[in-house]
Parts: sequence; C-alpha cells; structure tokens
Amino acid sequence: MDEDSRLARWDQRTEVPLALASLAFLVGYAVHVLAQAITDGWRDLCFAVMLTAWAMFAADYGVRWRLSGQRLRFVRSHWLDGLVVVLPLLRPLRIVKLYEAVQRRRGRPRFSLHARVITYAGLSTGLLGFAGALAVYSQERGAPGANMKTFGDALWWTCETLTTVGYGDITPVTSRGRLIAVGMMACGLALLGAVTGSFSSWLIQVFSREDDSASGQGAPGPRNGERPPG
Repeated sequence: MDEDSRLARWDQRTEVPLALASLAFLVGYAVHVLAQAITDGWRDLCFAVMLTAWAMFAADYGVRWRLSGQRLRFVRSHWLDGLVVVLPLLRPLRIVKLYEAVQRRRGRPRFSLHARVITYAGLSTGLLGFAGALAVYSQERGAPGANMKTFGDALWWTCETLTTVGYGDITPVTSRGRLIAVGMMACGLALLGAVTGSFSSWLIQVFSREDDSASGQGAPGPRNGERPPG
C-alpha cells in the first residue's frame, strides 16, 4: 500500500473524531472564558478537555507527517495545519467538514461545488467569529482603558471586524487583542471573498444555462418538406 493511500485512509478514519474533538475544545474554551463563577474542579475539567483535544491535534499532525513521507516539504505544503497546532483555537473550523464526512460514509450525494464553498465559508465565518470573540474578550476583559465590557460587546466587535465595517465604537486596547484583530481581519476578507466569488460564479452559470436554453428554443426548425441540415 502506497503512502498516499495510507494517508487518505488515516484522514477518512480520523475526520469525524477530530471534528468532535474540535467541538469539545471550543466548548471547553467557552466555558473557561465565560463561566467565571464555576468551581476549580469544573475549571480543571475544562482545561483537561482542551489539553486532550490539543494532544489529539498534535498526534494527528505527527501521524500525517509520518505517513506523507515528505519530511520538510510536508511542513511547507501544510503550513496551515501546523499553525492550527500552534493556535488550537482555529481548529474548530474543521467542524465544517463533519457533515460531508458523514454523507460520504452513507453514500449520499454531496452538495455542488458552489454550495459547498458557500456553506463552508458561512459556517467557518460563524465559528471563527465566535472563537475570535472568546479570544479577544479573554484579553480585553478587565484591561485598563478597555471599552469591551461584556461578551456581547466582543460579539458586536467581531461582526464589525469580519464584515470589514469597523464602526470604531469598540476597539481592542491590549497588544494580544490587537494581534487577534489583525488575524480576524485577514480571515474575514478571505472568507467574504470566497463567498462572493462562488456566488457570482454560480449566478453566471445559471444565467448562461438560461441563455443557452432560450437560444435552443428560439432556433427556427426546418420547413415542411425540407430536410434538416446535416
């Protein structure tokens, strides 16, 4: 069995478990950030869940690196996977592939390319916005001069940032908060560009098919007694 097939089998087997681990990591991080009144035992449990999920992410990256047989080229060609190991809060974006993985296993048809891109980009935007709001709120909460007082403020700021509106009524004041903001700006532009481009391409295909259909119906047929050309 070649290395590519072994890697493909590994990805297929671990896709659903890693997606569930990503969801568990996000839930654990949300409870850790938002639930300030929980006991130390529950807080330790949340930390243990996050640490276990991160260990699964790191182990998956190591196994995929080993099965690829590419050594340093794998690191260069899969830099985003390495970044996710360093910044595990980005890992919940893997959840968007869970539906397609389940559908593949059941043998059902998948969405069209444009529908998948729009769906994935929309879900990724929501997950990224929620994770980013948690991250920036954990940095801005209680900071001197911060105007992000509640998690609702963090969600509002996230919507402004991802949609590139930027009212400026709420801004991060800490260095880490601003660094998170830069990353969310870049991701917001990329995701909005993917949705806009896919939607525009889908509209062009629809209009093109309608024009072709109208042209075919409007073409004159052979007269009575005449043989069709060809």
